[in-house]
Amino acid sequence: MHLRAPARRLTGALAAVGTTAVLGLTASATEAATAAATEPLPYVALGDSYSAASGNFPLDPAAPLLCARSTTNYPHVIAKRIGAHLQDVTCGGAQTKDFTTPQYPGVAPQLDAVKPGTKLVTMTIGGNDNNTFISSVLACGAAGVLSGGQGSPCKDIFKDSLAQAVEAKTGPAVTAALRAVRHKAPAARVAILGYPSILPAKADPSCFARMPIASGDVPFLHDLETRLNRVIERAAAESGATFVDMAAASKGHDACKPVGTRWIEPVVPHASLASVHPNALGEAKMAEHTIQALNLD
Repeated sequence: MHLRAPARRLTGALAAVGTTAVLGLTASATEAATAAATEPLPYVALGDSYSAASGNFPLDPAAPLLCARSTTNYPHVIAKRIGAHLQDVTCGGAQTKDFTTPQYPGVAPQLDAVKPGTKLVTMTIGGNDNNTFISSVLACGAAGVLSGGQGSPCKDIFKDSLAQAVEAKTGPAVTAALRAVRHKAPAARVAILGYPSILPAKADPSCFARMPIASGDVPFLHDLETRLNRVIERAAAESGATFVDMAAASKGHDACKPVGTRWIEPVVPHASLASVHPNALGEAKMAEHTIQALNLD
């Protein structure tokens, strides 16, 4: 009996030590989890002028001047709303190739900002590939003025070539860009936004003074943008990204609508330098729909 008492005390001591160790590990894990939960979400914003809010003020002092990035862009709105730590490398005029090569001298490839610890990535990209926006808007606007707003001169020039380039080139390029993001940040939630509607589905004669597009070219350009958004949506599905359908969300808020309703500024007159680009209201709505799509609230 005298030999068993020390054994019991030793067993009790070991149990106490074990319990203390377990409690210590549990407390450490809890503290680590709490710290992780309170740290700002690492958020990287990629993309073109629709992500940079080019043409809006104030300009982002941290951005290269050529990128024309604004602090009113949707990434800044999202970061402020959810308390994320934002690294914004969006840049006006960006194409998918600028994810991996410098867009301008001294401007690093956008993917350089994405790290293994990045938890959120957003973007609009693809509209500048093949000069889709530049070719269509400028050429169609010039043709519309020359035709006095009649017919479909732009459609007659381009026929199906722009849409074919979107399908054959832009789609695969966007898929590759999204997969590259996923490779660099496998734990990140990745969202790619579709482009908001620039024009209504049907011609509005009263809009010609603001958007000099011939009546027959309005549905032509609307269909081209719809085609672009479809290939972006398909690229998102193929790469495991979330697609944010801004075309559906922006219905009734195109450049033909009045100030306060439109999310896209017309050619003339416009409330900012953001001609044929989202205004501050449009950027705020892009942020809102992205937050909803990703359940970031």
